Amino acid sequence: MPATIRDVARASGVHISTVSRTFSAPHLVNPDTRNRVLACAEHLGYRPNRAARALITGRTHNIGLIVADIANPFFPPLIKAAESQARHRDYHIFVTDTNEDPAVEEELVHTLAKQVDGILLCSPRMNNSLIEQLSREVPLVVINRHITGLPTVVMDVATGTRHAIDHLTALGHQHIALLGGPRGSWTNREIRRAATTATRTNNTQLTILGPNPPTEHGGHHQAENITRAGATAVLCYNDLIAIGLIEGLHQQGLHVPNDISVIGIDDITLSRLTRPKLTTVANPTPAAGRAAVDMLLQ
Repeated sequence: MPATIRDVARASGVHISTVSRTFSAPHLVNPDTRNRVLACAEHLGYRPNRAARALITGRTHNIGLIVADIANPFFPPLIKAAESQARHRDYHIFVTDTNEDPAVEEELVHTLAKQVDGILLCSPRMNNSLIEQLSREVPLVVINRHITGLPTVVMDVATGTRHAIDHLTALGHQHIALLGGPRGSWTNREIRRAATTATRTNNTQLTILGPNPPTEHGGHHQAENITRAGATAVLCYNDLIAIGLIEGLHQQGLHVPNDISVIGIDDITLSRLTRPKLTTVANPTPAAGRAAVDMLLQ
């Protein structure tokens, strides 16, 4: 027969309410008492009833995580880190995917709002005013989008972009192309702004091609336009676009890096498996996932 809260209270020598607080509001329980209760619960195999606890506390101990495209290798490290951090804080995560569609994104926020204590909105495609409106319905933390007045976790892609442009300029390139990402992407705007400033500072020509879907197809599709533009180096919105571009250039008889230089952004695992290995700008995606969970719970 499964252990009950009464069994834990009896074994640890405390009142039932103390056991309840240990699981629902541990910060309110004396550390020694809390450790004793948790040890007894572990020994007895006791697990609190989450549904009953939600009725008492008004909290589900669930978090929603909405990503733009779960098939994009950029997102799994962030999801994994967020899930680990949530479990450490006694929360569970529901992960959903919008397929880069802002209408689906809005629908998912409305749906999850009834089932979770808050939502992590990662790389959203909705406009800022709609996100601000949704934040009044459910607590939101936004990842990879800066919105004044809302808690956000952003990665410094602007600095990474400047480093990439400086690196290409140091290699002697005077005409650089930028393959942009999807329309509505805050990250894409940051990369474009930083690349424009960096090439102007370095007195280097910049050709911008996009918006593009953030996929291999998006890069492959632009290969002919890159050669037509006459650029000798390319900075891509992400690694998937860069990998697709390299394949498209190869089909045209051009070799990277001998004939043209290519840099991606994200440092996904796949970028280390290409031949040649892709030069890329690393993003701290696991750290962003952990920080977003902590920010939401705070």
